[in-house]
Order: sequence, then structure tokens, then C-alpha cells
Amino acid sequence: MKEEIGSWPRRLWSLRERGRRARLTDLAAHASGSTSPGVSAPVVGPLLDKMSRAAFAFRGYDVSNSGRSDELLAHPQFGPRVREVLAEVSRVAADTLHRPVDLAARVEAREESTLSSFPDDVALIVGMELAQLRLLDDCFGIPISAARLCVGYSIGELAAMIAGGVYALDQLLPVPLALAPDCAELAENTTMGVLFTREPLLDEVEVERVCRLVSSEGRGLIGPSAFLSPNTALILAEGDSLNRLEAMLPSHVPGRTMLRRNPNRWPPLHSPIVWRKNIPNRTATAMYQIEGGASLPRPTIVSCVTGKASYDHENSRDLMIRWTDQPQRLWDAIDTTLNAGVETVIHVGPAPNLIPATFSRLSNNVTKHIHSKTLQKIGHDFVTTMNRHAWLAHVLPAKASLLRVPFIEHVILEDWLLSQPVA
Repeated sequence: MKEEIGSWPRRLWSLRERGRRARLTDLAAHASGSTSPGVSAPVVGPLLDKMSRAAFAFRGYDVSNSGRSDELLAHPQFGPRVREVLAEVSRVAADTLHRPVDLAARVEAREESTLSSFPDDVALIVGMELAQLRLLDDCFGIPISAARLCVGYSIGELAAMIAGGVYALDQLLPVPLALAPDCAELAENTTMGVLFTREPLLDEVEVERVCRLVSSEGRGLIGPSAFLSPNTALILAEGDSLNRLEAMLPSHVPGRTMLRRNPNRWPPLHSPIVWRKNIPNRTATAMYQIEGGASLPRPTIVSCVTGKASYDHENSRDLMIRWTDQPQRLWDAIDTTLNAGVETVIHVGPAPNLIPATFSRLSNNVTKHIHSKTLQKIGHDFVTTMNRHAWLAHVLPAKASLLRVPFIEHVILEDWLLSQPVA
């Protein structure tokens, strides 16, 4: 179905000071160091001219969710706009959570994220992503609609739907906010593991099968929450389910497969654990009782639910329901993005980490195999050294778009905004 031209949600997005063109300069060094290793290299040239081959990448929830938001809020030119967006998001959050919410105050106090603050963190992530996009549009004349596409990981896909005009803020945001306290409660018994292999590929079907076997023992639910790359998955598990999964791996996922544990507690999303609180059914009920959802996103959204540009005029509600308990297909979404001819990725949100780190890891793997300075000179030595990263050898040339990863330009939007001269 052909994409239709949409419009910005005018209630949230004004067009003051449009027309000023931005030019990319060296990304400002943050005093605390880069939060996104490998992607903050200097990028030059007019950003607006790059937009036809650019993608916006929206971050999701993490252990830290503030980034440089306090600097944007204190900025003499940006601050009033950021405060206005956060005030609107705070009003929606307060109406949904039935308690006061002041996201600007939270940013100014640099409050740490905890399980109890999870609903506020969801609102803050969405709010700051929308605020950064408003700054880009208002102050530099660069609307998100000028990009080729966008992709959002986890909570980021919700922000992408709002920014892309599929839903208004007050239509969509209340849905995850109403469910966030229950997700935070489930986190008390939830742990995360990173499952990866040095074999050609991580067998997704077998991973899901062994997780079902562990769950069937009746001592806790476990399942993949995300497939980050051809050889890496995030696993969310209740109780000691990760230990039992690890014990079963040799017989079900043979080869050099390892499981590393993350020490933090994670509110489960994209996991069967949410069934404990009937979250998919409650999401379905909420989504089918709100307006919106009949417009195609502009730009196109590559969904991490499917890994493809799947949105049409009818299916945004169903994708949102699947979003709750099905794993995020980040690798497929990145592959779709590369195949679309994207040359610049603009990372949106406070201190984006996961998507930049995934690109960085893929880039490092590919770069190690490129011995010549141009792709035209790839020869026998390149193919021979593929054996050092078996999964990469397996997916090339079928996934030839991977060869473009080292040449993708990356922009951390909050860093870029703060590096611009004040008018």
C-alpha cells in the first residue's frame, strides 16, 4: 500500500522559527564520556540534505533514562520548548496514573531510575524523544517527516507512532502508562540474561523451544525478549529459570553458546511474563477503545514487532498488542533499515545506548574482515578471514547490506543539539 502524506500532531508540535538550516559539526564531547561507543564520530555536511537517506532511531527503557535532558532543559533557547513538551506529557501521565507528575522537576533533580519510578521513566523517555524532535523542527527546520524512515526499540516505537502521526500523545501514551505499575511489580522476580553464540547463527526456533520447556516445569516463565543480532538474544526469566535454561542449553542449542546474567531488575515487556497480569488482553481492550490509528506514519516506521515496515491503515492496534509479549526483532529492523538505503542514523532520546551499541558491534565485526580500503577490492583474503566470525560468514552475501554498516553515519541527537551555537 502506498504511503500517504500525514501531518504532525499540531497540538504538540508548533513550527516557530522554521527555516533555519542546520549544519552538522563535530559532536560535542560530553563531560561524562560517550554513552554510545563507536558512533559519535564527526559528521559533516548539511543535516537537512541528508534526511532523504536518514533514519531516526528511538531508544527504549534502560537503567538510566536522563542523559543530557537537564542540559537541554537549562538551555537558553531550547529550555522553554522542552519544558512545554514535558508539561504536556506530565499532564497526560498524571491523568492516567491519578497522581501528580512533574517530569521537568524530575529532570532538574536528575532523579535516578528505580522500579517504582518505571511509569515516570516511560513518560520521560517518550517526552524527551518528542522534545528533541520538536527542537530539531522548530529551531533548525528539520521535521521528522523529511526522513526516509524511523525505527523504535521497545518504548521508542510508541514515541515513533506519536511523532509519525499515527496517534496523538493523549491517545496512545495512557495505554502503556496504565500497565507500567504492574510491569514494575513483575520485575521483582524477573532477571535478564544475554544469550549469544559463536556458531553461525543462534537458532531462534530452538531458543523459543527450550524456553517453553523450562516454563513447562511450572517454576517460572521464561522467554526471549529481543533478538539483537543473528547471534544474540535477550532472555527475561522468573525465579531461577535462567539457571535451568543454562543447564538445558548444551542439549538444545549445541556449540559455543553462552549465557551472561545482567545484575539489574527489569520490568518485563515483550515477554510471556506479562501474561501474569493479563497485560496483552488489557492492552487490546484499551487500544480498541481509543481514537486514532487510521493514518499511515510519516515517515515509514520499521516495527521491532515484525522487523519490517509493517504499518498500514488498520493494523497499528494489533501490532501494539503483539508488542507486549512478543520479542523485539531489532536485528531484522536494522537489516530492513540498511536495505532501505539509509546512510545516516539519528539516535533520539536521552543517552541512547542499545541501538548505537548494536550498530557498533556489527560495524566492528564487519570492519575486521575488510582488509582493503574499498569494497571493490574484497577478495579471497576477506572470505578466508570470515571464519573468525562464523555468524557473519553465514549471513553474507545473503545479507550483503551488512557491508554498509561501517560506513553509516551516526548522530546522537541530544549531543548534536547541544553542540549548536545559540542564536
